[in-house]
Amino acid sequence: MRYLFPGLLAVVLVVSGPAHPQDADMVKLETADDSRGWDAVGKLILGKRGFCTGALIGPQLVLTAAHCLYDKTTGVQLRPEEIEFQAGFRNGRAVAYRRVSRAVAHPDYRFSAGDKLDRVTDDLALLELSQPIRLPSLAPFETGAAPVEGDPVGVVSYAQYREEAPSIQEGCEVLAGERTALILTCSVDFGSSGAPVFTIRDGVAKVVSVISAKAEVDGRKVALAVPLAEPMAALRSALEDSKAGSFGGSKSVSVLSGGNGAGAKFVKP
Repeated sequence: MRYLFPGLLAVVLVVSGPAHPQDADMVKLETADDSRGWDAVGKLILGKRGFCTGALIGPQLVLTAAHCLYDKTTGVQLRPEEIEFQAGFRNGRAVAYRRVSRAVAHPDYRFSAGDKLDRVTDDLALLELSQPIRLPSLAPFETGAAPVEGDPVGVVSYAQYREEAPSIQEGCEVLAGERTALILTCSVDFGSSGAPVFTIRDGVAKVVSVISAKAEVDGRKVALAVPLAEPMAALRSALEDSKAGSFGGSKSVSVLSGGNGAGAKFVKP
């Protein structure tokens, strides 16, 4: 992905360093009132290996980052049954709990890409839940067109040191964007992988992108995200193909392309 932002070649993935306290414009959603309208964002528990963030985009579908499907230390693909979606999780309880029955990554995702930035491209996955979630407070989010440079966006995510409740940051924007990736001024950390990026118009929040990694631009902390507009059709098709038994009917994670590397929790090449 190095070619994507020729004016921003200083972008590098942050792989170490201390965690920073919550940003002033980030609000923790600790109560039912705080979380109203956001409970379809949930915590993805990845066996005993960590967590990511995901968002319900259908009664039985969760959108997240593809690299969350891998064990961060061994690079082995997680079995779907090892993953649990905890919708609206806060302070030790979730509004709904569901196991995952099927998981697919975008067909063009390259988990084993040598360039750290190339691993962001198409870093999207769809998870099919064992049973639909049909609760009035858990209406699935719609997806929308990719934002462009200068557009305001928001992120709802779990992360290291704020894993007990989601936080929302609405005061960020698209710093730069291309067809396959966005640079956002949003604050993210380990655990934010897969978090939904929203635009809000006329009071309606739509998921337009998914957090893939954190990075720096000239010393400024930013987030790298994957726009949904083009990849969603291929991602949904991959899920349907896996249902049809195109991959042997196995219930193992059907990552259609990828490799062996570190993954889970939050991208840390």
